[in-house]
Amino acid sequence: MTPYRIFCLVVLIILAILFTFPLYWIITGAFKTPAEINATSPVWFPSEWVMTNFTKLFTKQKFPLYKIGELKGPEIAGAVKWLLNTVFMAVAAMALTCLTAAMAGYALAKKRFRGRILLFSLIVAAMALPKQVILIPLLREMSALKLYNTIWAVIFPTVGWPFGVFLMKQFSEGVPNEMLEAARIDGANEAKTFIQIVLPMVKPGIGALAIFTFINSWNDYFMQLIMLSAKENLTISLGIAKLQVENATDFGLIMSGASLASIPILIVFLLFQKYFTRGIAMGAVKG
Repeated sequence: MTPYRIFCLVVLIILAILFTFPLYWIITGAFKTPAEINATSPVWFPSEWVMTNFTKLFTKQKFPLYKIGELKGPEIAGAVKWLLNTVFMAVAAMALTCLTAAMAGYALAKKRFRGRILLFSLIVAAMALPKQVILIPLLREMSALKLYNTIWAVIFPTVGWPFGVFLMKQFSEGVPNEMLEAARIDGANEAKTFIQIVLPMVKPGIGALAIFTFINSWNDYFMQLIMLSAKENLTISLGIAKLQVENATDFGLIMSGASLASIPILIVFLLFQKYFTRGIAMGAVKG
């Protein structure tokens, strides 16, 4: 092994430790006693693993599992309800965004229609708009649709993500026109061509977009804060923030909630990391 490779390996190990340390601190902190958490000198490893923080997290508040009109489901822990809300929000936003972005990207890349270049230019320009600029129109729109203070008010603004359309257009450019023409000659309609020819070829891009969308929706604290107010509709991020306000000194409770919130993110990344890596590599090659 050359000195350069050894140097790169050492740097990568140091960076990995630095990036994973906050996660390690949160997870171990969730199992520490209050004395160890608030100790003047850092306690790097719990001397006694306790479940007190998780017990408080799961017993502090109760909400019905679902509520449809006057019909209510069984009561569950508030933290579990917040986690389910967040998982549903992120998965729904991920699925809808990937579907609409793949269709829009394919149409912009392979269809020739009047105004195509102008439409794509507007989509690229929309990527530069911060959410704060369109917050009031979005808020009024969600209120008019009677979706304010529901999970859908956080999901729908994500579905038309300009970056997703831009990314999928770049991947759709790589689909050979000859394959599309051969499918049409064989009698395949537009839907069949898209499902059987285009989607398998842009799968790495969809995988990368899925991770981007899931993480973006999960961590979109600002939009969640604006659109959600009722305690039973909160996401896990908002729920933890509420716990932090109500229990300003109970860091164990806050760390247990943060540990719970990190589990779905890790699962999604492990499931999609292959597509994520391939998507980034192919996108870089395509320029």
